[in-house]
Amino acid sequence: MLKLGPVRIPNPSVMGILNVTPDSFSDGGRFDRVDLALRQAESMIADGAALIDVGGESTRPGADAVEVAEELDRVIPVIEALRNLSDVPISVDTSKAPVMRAAVSAGASMINDVLALQEADALASAAQLGVAVCLMHMHGRPRTMQQNPQYDDVSQEVAEFLGARVRACVDAGIARDLICIDPGFGFGKTHGHNVELLANLRQLRRLDLPILVGVSRKSTLGEISGRAIGERMPASIAAAVIAVVNGAAIIRAHDVRETVDALRIASAVLGTK
Repeated sequence: MLKLGPVRIPNPSVMGILNVTPDSFSDGGRFDRVDLALRQAESMIADGAALIDVGGESTRPGADAVEVAEELDRVIPVIEALRNLSDVPISVDTSKAPVMRAAVSAGASMINDVLALQEADALASAAQLGVAVCLMHMHGRPRTMQQNPQYDDVSQEVAEFLGARVRACVDAGIARDLICIDPGFGFGKTHGHNVELLANLRQLRRLDLPILVGVSRKSTLGEISGRAIGERMPASIAAAVIAVVNGAAIIRAHDVRETVDALRIASAVLGTK
């Protein structure tokens, strides 16, 4: 069992992606009404999602920024409705302190931040809220992150960045048992960087924190497989299993049922070692 403060989930677990945006790279516009979002959340929970990650701002390369008020309008009604529907833990995918505070008040119990709590007041807000946090590595910012990202050693640099952010969180008053880390596949990395990170994921285990991995339907999988976004489920599942074998505890996925089944097999085999 994985414990992130009050959040108790199996290890490994699947985090279901619920983008309530018009422009996310894979499912933008599909769940941007409360009723549609709730229907999708119900389906993912029935399929075995241990957490639901609600996001109101696309972080795909080149995506437009979203104002606080608009992001609140997108995510808060969905979080409130989902909290009334189920007791499955809800994560809010945001980098904005006002959204973090409103989401936790509405029922979220985790903050999933692609900017690792570096935006204004984000670190202090997360510490005050006392909920679980996921710190992600990104090279640059979503609008520019894929413009020729370069590293001397991507695995080492990602681990060093995340280690520094963990120390900043602990110094700010966030308990270590509330923190998980995400290497940020596709966020300021080339396809080669992403493959290297996945192969060397164990390097992050020295931080002694749960690792979250989000590779679902991403462009590196399309580059390797030659498949379009809607045809990348098998590649996504293969990458998810490799991630778990290499130490991941949470897999963020669009295709929940299939990913849950694959991780059950992986867990059964790993449990015999």
